[in-house]
Amino acid sequence: MRVITKRTLREFWSLPDYADSEQPLKAWHREAEQATWSDPHEIKAQYHTASILKNNRVVFNIAGNKYRLVVKINYKYRVVYVRFVGTHKQYDAIDVESV
Repeated sequence: MRVITKRTLREFWSLPDYADSEQPLKAWHREAEQATWSDPHEIKAQYHTASILKNNRVVFNIAGNKYRLVVKINYKYRVVYVRFVGTHKQYDAIDVESV
């Protein structure tokens, strides 16, 4: 898969309060780039705790569920768009289906 954009992840882990997210986000990014997901079932098989939502969105638990990562996936073109990364509190404040 092609992940767009790693910059969002890097900006998040660069913040002093979220520095502990760097290694888990890098690991997720590596795994996503190597993946060949063709549908949500394949994601669920690899990430049992991922939440599959409407509009091709998927929520991943990062760093032992300390953070949430929301992506939008275009399965046909094998592209993953990073839409949001943040804490649970920040996640609760967004409309996950429209970010």
